[in-house]
Amino acid sequence: MTYHVRPLGPADRQLAWHLGSLAFGYAEQPVPEGWTPDSPGRRVLGVFDPAGRLVAKADDREQGQWFGGRIVPVSGIAGVSTAPELRGRGLARLVLTRLLEGARERGAVISTLFDTTPAPYRALGWEEVGALVHHRVPARVLAEIGPDATTTLRPATEADLPAVSEIYREVARAGSGLMERSGPAFGATPAQVLAAYHGFTVAVDDTGTIAGYASWNRGPGYDANGRLTVDDLIGRTPEATRTLLAMLGAWASVAPTVLIRLGAADPVWSLVARGDAKPESARPWMLRVVDAPGAVAARGWPRHLTGEVDLELSDDVCPWHQGRHRLVLAGGNGRLEPGGEGTVRLAPRGLAAWYAGAGTPQQLRRSGFLTGGDAGTDELLRAATAGPAPTLHDYF
Repeated sequence: MTYHVRPLGPADRQLAWHLGSLAFGYAEQPVPEGWTPDSPGRRVLGVFDPAGRLVAKADDREQGQWFGGRIVPVSGIAGVSTAPELRGRGLARLVLTRLLEGARERGAVISTLFDTTPAPYRALGWEEVGALVHHRVPARVLAEIGPDATTTLRPATEADLPAVSEIYREVARAGSGLMERSGPAFGATPAQVLAAYHGFTVAVDDTGTIAGYASWNRGPGYDANGRLTVDDLIGRTPEATRTLLAMLGAWASVAPTVLIRLGAADPVWSLVARGDAKPESARPWMLRVVDAPGAVAARGWPRHLTGEVDLELSDDVCPWHQGRHRLVLAGGNGRLEPGGEGTVRLAPRGLAAWYAGAGTPQQLRRSGFLTGGDAGTDELLRAATAGPAPTLHDYF
């Protein structure tokens, strides 16, 4: 059977909504007013059968994520759906392969997604590199944390949001994988940002400077089931972090459970015992390199690391970067030049895990994603992406 692939537009809104609702369980919801599949920063590809029926689709979100202190252009994959009767027929592969071609043409160099099941995405070169985890912490544990006497808390105002955004950006810049919260995917106004939460609290130090913030929602009830869900709790200083956590602890009598998104190395762990914080939910996320030379050039690299490694990349989904390349690192910059001897051979999933800092060369060898090279090439590749564990705090 011959299928036709094309971008979806306003005329396809009902078809796209219906197919997505079957896959993700919102069939009873009407199409939102003003929603279209081609909203700013989003490109949706659809697959049509000969009868003109939409049988598969996938969304390409224009976004950025921080790696090595720089924003890397990303294709955020979402809304991947296939008609129930045609699953397992290769339609997801068809639409995702075409989507990656278009994403590369618009400038994306890597792709990330949250997977409901990893197998079909691994078959196309994505690899799991991290997870968005909500931890469940008893509020009574946080109540034992004493607030800082020189730090005050108050509700955020719209005028506070530039300072809040800069605090988040400082953390994102120093991390690995965190979203850049600007551009078409983050077009909410300050009023809309504040309205999305029951509480948006800023911590102010003794100089009047905003030193941290927490965004949170209060669940229903005031019995043993009462809870707070905290999307962000970020302190620029230990005093701000401690005081914000103490505020959450003060809810213990009416909301005894706090759900909070935390990365593996969050400073909150210096104040909360890991045995007291149980994972409530984990959403794994995956990464794929779309344009290897562009991806190497886009991210930052260790400033004091200088060296070269000859690589050979295999990739039948993104064949434009297959073959031999020389990785050259110097002064915090990197480039991937054509040529070299192909000393180290990387499969797409190995390239993804290495690029994200989610796997060392030794781990990739044991997984079968990396072959060739020696202790010297392993050491350089390990040092190149060593650092914070890949972390995402935004679901898409």
